[in-house]
Amino acid sequence: MPNEAATFTEPSFRESVDIMVNRAMALMDLSPGLEEKIRVCNATYTVRFGVRLRGSIHTFTGYRAVHSEHMEPVKGGIRYAMSVHQDEVEALAALMTYKCALVETPFGGSKGGLRIDPREWEEHELELITRRFAYELAKRDLINPAQNVPAPDMGTGEREMAWIVDQYRRMNTTDINAAACVTGKPLNAGGIHGRVEATGRGVQYALREFFRHPEDVAAASLSGGLDGKRVIVQGLGNVGYHAATFLQNEDGAKITGIIERDGALYNESGLDVESVKAWISRHGGIKGYPDASLVADGAVLLEHECDILIPAAMEGTIHMGNAERISAPLIVEAANGPITAGADEVLRRKGTIIIPDMYANAGGVTVSYFEWVKNLSHIRFGRMQRRQEEARHELIVEELERLSADRGLGWTLSPGFKSQYLRGAGELELVRSGLDDTMRSAYQSMREVWHGRGDVADLRTAAYIVSISRVAASYKAKGL
Repeated sequence: MPNEAATFTEPSFRESVDIMVNRAMALMDLSPGLEEKIRVCNATYTVRFGVRLRGSIHTFTGYRAVHSEHMEPVKGGIRYAMSVHQDEVEALAALMTYKCALVETPFGGSKGGLRIDPREWEEHELELITRRFAYELAKRDLINPAQNVPAPDMGTGEREMAWIVDQYRRMNTTDINAAACVTGKPLNAGGIHGRVEATGRGVQYALREFFRHPEDVAAASLSGGLDGKRVIVQGLGNVGYHAATFLQNEDGAKITGIIERDGALYNESGLDVESVKAWISRHGGIKGYPDASLVADGAVLLEHECDILIPAAMEGTIHMGNAERISAPLIVEAANGPITAGADEVLRRKGTIIIPDMYANAGGVTVSYFEWVKNLSHIRFGRMQRRQEEARHELIVEELERLSADRGLGWTLSPGFKSQYLRGAGELELVRSGLDDTMRSAYQSMREVWHGRGDVADLRTAAYIVSISRVAASYKAKGL
């Protein structure tokens, strides 16, 4: 007779999100009607449009799902991938609702997707496709600074956001806040310093906050700080690359493994992330990289011994088929939904600590919020106060030096202190400060539930309880 595990059907990404939401709701005191209102996706728009390319008309299918409008505008990225479908987009929109609530950004949840392989098209063709997709969404207010604000996701970036904002401007010539219709734009098109690195930086700040609590570190069977910890990163895209770079260069972590589409690299002494990234850019993959062992089946490296595993690629990479063999005591979900609900069950039973996606990768939406605020205020952060801050600091330094000279004390300021202290915070420093504060506060709110309630055994359930409580409070305040 086949065993239960063999007959267990792996839940889809959307089912995984629903399972995790239901698990949290079972521990909450919400009315059935409010539970249903929070759970369901409000609306999904499917668009099929044609673009004349290469001498014929090509039809593309795109989606924009709005999960919750308890706060507006709603927020969420647009991804370009052949795997895009309605269920995935709706699940990602739900995650955005809970993510925004957890990190206290005043948005509802949304998500968009276009079924396309961007690598198959030339840049000018992608621009035509993107502009037409933006037109179809904007004319229905599914792109609008006050109602629905997209951002980059898998397969899109600053370039696509610049095309979208330009298309929106052409359609709304008198909208003074047009630049706020999308975030993740290039700097010269209304973007913000620190947006490109934001999600990876958020992963770093999430780990730093986790390691500030010895009790939590001990729960993951680890000790000490990040210095010297062995890290395996799956996916060296924007998020994985920045997270790995910051952890290596600023926290002393050792990146022992990097998993990519065409295999994986491993070096027990640590890989040079910058060098690997440069190799991939030049050669289109990791094959042939000289300073590491090549593992042909990259997925096998997910199971390799390390201290911290960072899945930063697609959803569902840790599943019922490999969860039992995952040996990392601490997993940080830099991607959306990289662990299925079935695998989550297995890992929790094993005692693995998981820092959940809705918290770990919230750096992107947090800095998107700062960019949106910047666009609405029409002034960059730091412009008004930076020099005033420097002038006040200079007064203190000059007074210290005068006192030392007057009294013959012979005080000297530490090397580098003066220049560091006298430099006022610019936009990048302020963005990083705001992101660090956000990640610390969100972790504290999760931790409080995790350690404060006997019926909550993991951070993911704690995160859902915190965020669902906040969404429920918003609906109640509206009179629902």
